[in-house]
Amino acid sequence: MKNNLKYSLVIALAAFAFIFTGCTKKNAELGTEANPVKLHFVPSVDAKVIEDNSKTFKTYLEANTPYKYEVTIPQSYIAVVEAFGTKRADVAAFNTFGYILAHEKYGAEARLTVLRYGLDTYQSQFIVKAGSPIKTIEDLAGKKVAFVEPASTSGYLLPIKTLNEKGIKPKEVVFAGKHDNVVTMVYQGQVDAGATFYSPPHKNEKGEEEMEDARRLVLTQFPDVKEKVVILTLSEPIRNDPVVFRKEMPEEMKNKIADAMISFVSTPEGKAAFKAIYGITEVKKATDADYDSARAMLKAAGANAEELLTKKK
Repeated sequence: MKNNLKYSLVIALAAFAFIFTGCTKKNAELGTEANPVKLHFVPSVDAKVIEDNSKTFKTYLEANTPYKYEVTIPQSYIAVVEAFGTKRADVAAFNTFGYILAHEKYGAEARLTVLRYGLDTYQSQFIVKAGSPIKTIEDLAGKKVAFVEPASTSGYLLPIKTLNEKGIKPKEVVFAGKHDNVVTMVYQGQVDAGATFYSPPHKNEKGEEEMEDARRLVLTQFPDVKEKVVILTLSEPIRNDPVVFRKEMPEEMKNKIADAMISFVSTPEGKAAFKAIYGITEVKKATDADYDSARAMLKAAGANAEELLTKKK
């Protein structure tokens, strides 16, 4: 009997401690040790790369703002969208359509946009094998074309919008899953053409021109990819991905974190960290209106953000 009573008392105390801790965290002021600002980095590269580089970012933020932070690497865009609704996400580096959905459902706010070598927009490209009989975009009619996945802006939505507007219908569409897979399929002649992201080339510190479009992802496997796979045409530009803040966060907190992020990415260590994570070289202030063109593109493509984020390849 004594043992049972003792066991029951231990369980009751443990339950009380759990409830008390949960309530404390919930009621604690945001940005404190008990309730840190929750930063989400959606994977676009290996999660270990994000984890390692985000530690540098967390250290900088805690040294340059009055807040404590917790970094999370979620498994999907839709998980981050719902985290904004349950206050488990305060700030997130997001993709465009994840942001549009988070704004529609929970009022999440784009406060920053990323830049890559001075550009705050990016494009998609159609690529073909060098020497292909396909010389214009109209020649894609009746051909086999590889895309990345239905939720990819540059790997599907921008290029399919271009095709729809011109009334061009491929014979067959395949989804390769990743940009490098699309390039490989074109290189190996598995498809007639492919659609991937495009960023213009830039010159490195030695003055050498470096390729920045999706072909660079397969340079190790195919060193001659630049000569063997060529760009057919480019899409219209669209705004780069945003950094998103939970609507209910205090305005002063949003401003301090946004300013600290801009400052961090301007430092050598910050530039290196964000280039490793997302290919980012700068960030700047943004508003929701900057993403109206992306909404218009969704409408033109006959899609909506939620369908794209939950649709299987």
